[in-house]
Amino acid sequence: MNKLLLSASAMLAIAAPAAAQTVVITNARLVVGDGSGPVEGGTVVVQGGRVVAAGTGVVAVPAGARVVDAGGRWVTPGIFAGFTRMGIVEVDAVSGTNDVSAGSSPFNAALDVAPAVNPRSSPLAINRLEGVTRAVVAPDNSNGSIFAGQGAIIDLGADMDSVTTPRAFQFMEYGEAGARAAGGSRPAAYAMLKNVLFEVRDYIRSPAGFADRGKDALLTRADAEALVPVVQGRVPLLVHVERGSDILTVLALKKEAPALRLVLVGVTEGWTVAREIAAAGVPVIASALADLPESFEQLAATQSNIGRMKAAGVLVGIGTINQDEARQARWEKQYAGNLVALGKLPGASGLSWGEAFAAITSRPAEALGMGGEFGSLKPGRRGDVVIWDGDPLEIGSSAVNVFIDGVEQPMTSRQTRLRDRYWDPREGPLPKAYQH
Repeated sequence: MNKLLLSASAMLAIAAPAAAQTVVITNARLVVGDGSGPVEGGTVVVQGGRVVAAGTGVVAVPAGARVVDAGGRWVTPGIFAGFTRMGIVEVDAVSGTNDVSAGSSPFNAALDVAPAVNPRSSPLAINRLEGVTRAVVAPDNSNGSIFAGQGAIIDLGADMDSVTTPRAFQFMEYGEAGARAAGGSRPAAYAMLKNVLFEVRDYIRSPAGFADRGKDALLTRADAEALVPVVQGRVPLLVHVERGSDILTVLALKKEAPALRLVLVGVTEGWTVAREIAAAGVPVIASALADLPESFEQLAATQSNIGRMKAAGVLVGIGTINQDEARQARWEKQYAGNLVALGKLPGASGLSWGEAFAAITSRPAEALGMGGEFGSLKPGRRGDVVIWDGDPLEIGSSAVNVFIDGVEQPMTSRQTRLRDRYWDPREGPLPKAYQH
């Protein structure tokens, strides 16, 4: 009975979000996350779930605050994973655990991932232990439409309230994947896109008179309604596109729909049209270190892609589309560290340490128009703070403490509990397979 009561208490502790603490972290090797490098002797103050101060020199300590001496360790904003599918799929091949796409649904743009996010999904705790505190979560498209649906911003906190911003963006496939979904060619994908814009404008003019056309409809009423804020520029449109010529086609949409807030995702050949991307003012969430073409739309792949786009003036963050994005957002810090090393090779283009760290924190948040909320330790941002035992871009470094919205998080996952349980198995209440 005591064990049952303890288990019930533990479950309630997980389900209920903890109250935000007033936390002051002192003696830090501080990284703000805005592209600047680390500074010694920094202090961070988090109050009411938000950063109220971060810097060096004299910083006022609120009465009753919990003071944490970082002991000279690195203190940074939490990693803002630029593109994932965490929380909406557990086992890819088990349909009951996979809410990434809906192949037989009549809806596409209207699909909303927020109700599907599972705060107890195993990858969330695993990535939280690696310093990932927020993530972009996107649906995947199904055959029949280039539009996949509405994505969300989530936090990786150990409670049942994961969705920070539902319906934060619309996700769309172009290039090879878009061609397949639209009927087999890029012209088909482009024709579908043009027709969608036409139908949404028709819906905006007369919502009450918008008539569904049964099986012949390209847009249901719900899909048209979901795309209204996209066409009006109130919600970003994330477009997965890889080939240079496809990127230019997507950028040209701004001429037909000037209000569109485009964000390009993937962008393997972005360096070949970097000046055009920069001139259009369109941000990018790119795959890092792609140096071998996985398809015909990635023939110009190079590890210098992100560095060259950054040098051309493009705002670039790092994402993990088609890179086990349902589980491995934690790879982003290794990718960022490799970009720092790449910059030291003759003829290659990488990033400075500060810009590489910003590419996994503030830059993805800025790309989605959320830089005022997430991704840095500037005053007013969410209190997502990580204390590390070393340089966070070095593969051997680990997170020591993780705060999300000012709440300190448990540094355990299913994997760590299994490790501890079976590290030195002894006689006792073990599963039958371990009893002799």
